[in-house]
Amino acid sequence: MEEANVSEAKNGTVGVASAFPAHQGEIEDKDQKFIAQAVEEAYKGVESKDGFPFGAVIVRNDHVVVSCHNMVWFDTDPTAHAEVTAIREACKKLNKVDLSDCEIYASCEPCPMCLGAIHLSRIKKLVYGARAEAAVAIGFDPFIADALRGTGLHQKACMEIKKVEGSGAEQVFQKTKHMFTLPYNTP
Repeated sequence: MEEANVSEAKNGTVGVASAFPAHQGEIEDKDQKFIAQAVEEAYKGVESKDGFPFGAVIVRNDHVVVSCHNMVWFDTDPTAHAEVTAIREACKKLNKVDLSDCEIYASCEPCPMCLGAIHLSRIKKLVYGARAEAAVAIGFDPFIADALRGTGLHQKACMEIKKVEGSGAEQVFQKTKHMFTLPYNTP
């Protein structure tokens, strides 16, 4: 059996190519198929005036669980991004909060909020179409791309950020930890 081809990109990410070229083609075709559906959702969101041009598709076992678009205007909710909306809908549909057996396809690179939601839902794979800079190029807030790249995060925030010392807020974690189990620290 041939070994997988491992390559390291300039940004430190690691890519693994399949040892079987035909399998690699299947993966690329699947990615293209679901990204195309996410892009179609992005168009739907704008055409319906529900929100901005972003779409997301959550897939489980190569089948679409949900296909959603940005719902910020429709829901009057700045957190109703396509990825967050898709995660909410997938969790309801599958009746669980752990989506570790799912993949998400997003029309654009997720913002930090969406990336956090993807991480917290334990989705195993993220595939996106456009880089955040494509959205910035048409007028979206550059704070998002800066946050993703680590460039000027706090300098461009439009709010004051302050931590209060001595509030006792840290104690809530210690006092309640016996009441729940987190997936990150289970045996």
